[in-house]
Amino acid sequence: MTTIFSDPKTPCTDVDPFSRDVLENPLPFQTELRAAGPVVYLNKYDVYAMGRYGEVQAALTDWQTFQSAAGVGLSNFRKEMPWRPPSLLLEADPPHHDAPRAVLTKILGPREIRKMAESWTADAEELVDQVLSRGPEFDAVADMAAAFPLRVFPDAVGIPQAGRENLLPYGDHAFNAFGPPNELVAKGAPRVPELSASIASQCARDVLTKDGFGARIWAAADRGDITEAQAPLIVRSLLTAGVDTTVNGLAAVLYAFATNPGQWSRLRENSSLSRTAFDEAVRFESPVQTFFRTTTRDIEVGGTLIPEGRKILMFLGSANRDPRRWDNPDTFDLNRDPSGHVGFGFGIHQCVGQHIARLEASTLLEVLARRIETIEICGPTRRHHNNTLRAWQSLPVRVKTSPTFTRK
Repeated sequence: MTTIFSDPKTPCTDVDPFSRDVLENPLPFQTELRAAGPVVYLNKYDVYAMGRYGEVQAALTDWQTFQSAAGVGLSNFRKEMPWRPPSLLLEADPPHHDAPRAVLTKILGPREIRKMAESWTADAEELVDQVLSRGPEFDAVADMAAAFPLRVFPDAVGIPQAGRENLLPYGDHAFNAFGPPNELVAKGAPRVPELSASIASQCARDVLTKDGFGARIWAAADRGDITEAQAPLIVRSLLTAGVDTTVNGLAAVLYAFATNPGQWSRLRENSSLSRTAFDEAVRFESPVQTFFRTTTRDIEVGGTLIPEGRKILMFLGSANRDPRRWDNPDTFDLNRDPSGHVGFGFGIHQCVGQHIARLEASTLLEVLARRIETIEICGPTRRHHNNTLRAWQSLPVRVKTSPTFTRK
């Protein structure tokens, strides 16, 4: 860390956390960030940063002081026009946040989600059979982590087949746009009009199936729980945040198991650990690495006075590896209780779709645990760089199938 900030009590750094090197491997920077202090000033972006668990968790909980309505990216909606309508979930605070959150909490609650378990298990078994029938080697990202959510989640929302190929590119750009206007944002910018129009068209009442999440959101508008103007924006929020994050969460847990064979054996012995495994992987890899907040008042944190109206960059991935909170944080361990991690956020803006993600992950893991004895990396892995997400481009793996499995 290089201290050049005028306030001697506040450590500073010239490191760009959105640089290619840090996005490739953020762990060394995060270690330095936590060691430097509870609040660190980022010279390049004129923002404050938090990397320790205690401060990050507290800021996520205190929505009154650290607001989301000014945008959860670097852009400050108090001063700048967002490139798309702000999310009614991520980028709104009470009272505007309350009604959309209440509607989705009911639609996406654990009891409702459990109704999908049987059909999703059948989908997972079919997908795994198809992949394993082609041989013992495959790409865990394209063939499993991306394929399964793209198979079940759009059906659950009720969107048509046409246009589903735009979900991942749109989500990738949306999460890139939370960061600075760097080359990653520029790369996706030419397709923004096309992708935005495609996603918007899938949120309309008349294109959604009658039995999906989308239809139930529109039904809430009919009851007056939300407005008709809010309904398509809430559907869009599901499609924006519900695919890329789950894909990268699944990739994270498959990578963790491929590099920790003892933990895979434990899962095979006790499949009820599948949900613990997913949450531990979310803690360990933190598919969502960062989010911003904006101060609504002057506040002192860890000896640093942060003025009103300033952006705070919270490093969720760093908090999830903070040794002040976790024993042996750099170890993927199914003996750990990972509850309390901030990988899904925390407080009133905590990910409303986390129950879906857990069911998708646990369903696929339980099927894989029945089919596969061992899983290992068998070729060069590649990261996919994104300003917000910790993502994989490719995870080539080799598996040994269970003797009870017969290829079709």
